[in-house]
Amino acid sequence: MDTSACRDRGSTRGWKSCAAGAAVVAALLTSTACRSDGGGAAPTARPSTGAPATPTAPATPTATATPPAKSGTPSATQSATPSEKPGGTKAPAKPGGSPSATGGTRAVADCTTEQLAVSAVKEPADSKENRHLLLGVQNAGDAPCKLYRYPHVNLGATARTMVPVIEESDPDPGRPVVLGRGEEAYAALLVSGGGRDEYEATSITLTLQGRAPGSRAGGPVDVPLPVARLYADDGQLVTYWTTASGVALDFIMSK
Repeated sequence: MDTSACRDRGSTRGWKSCAAGAAVVAALLTSTACRSDGGGAAPTARPSTGAPATPTAPATPTATATPPAKSGTPSATQSATPSEKPGGTKAPAKPGGSPSATGGTRAVADCTTEQLAVSAVKEPADSKENRHLLLGVQNAGDAPCKLYRYPHVNLGATARTMVPVIEESDPDPGRPVVLGRGEEAYAALLVSGGGRDEYEATSITLTLQGRAPGSRAGGPVDVPLPVARLYADDGQLVTYWTTASGVALDFIMSK
């Protein structure tokens, strides 16, 4: 500080003022030098030891957030599974559930001669020859039954062999014919095929086959004759059972 100005002042009061100003300037210079040497900001003032400040109350939230549901826990609005109602009660089963092991249908039994009405007619009815016959059986029982393959037929009491079958006449190979109550099945019979060894036959017997090929189900039954006598030979033939009479006749009418 330049003290010359102070010296120029004549009064003692002016000198004192200059001295006080010089002291303030020296203090400011010392403070500046200390901050430059320490390399940091001035220390923060320590808090007073007075009463603590009253804490500010937190702001009131505008809405309450719903915490997310835990993984694997269904919400209250989630529907129950189809098999169970809420609370663990099982839903009632629907009517008409799965079929039973037996399929719910009564098995069809084999036909027996006791439940069948047997007949024979000449074809055509006005023919002068008695070579073509249509054998018929009707289910007179109370339940359906099954016929297997073709009938065992004997023409006349002295016949030594059964009438041979026309193999290609099987309408559904390997499957029996099912007759409902009152239904009929047919087998066409060729009495004579123009062969040798002709003989007179006054009876026809019929035996049903069983499930095994060639087997017999029950004993023979007499078939009512449509004429007084027949003349058979070794050319006789019979067809498989069928529910269509015309189909059976087609195999013998041309012979």
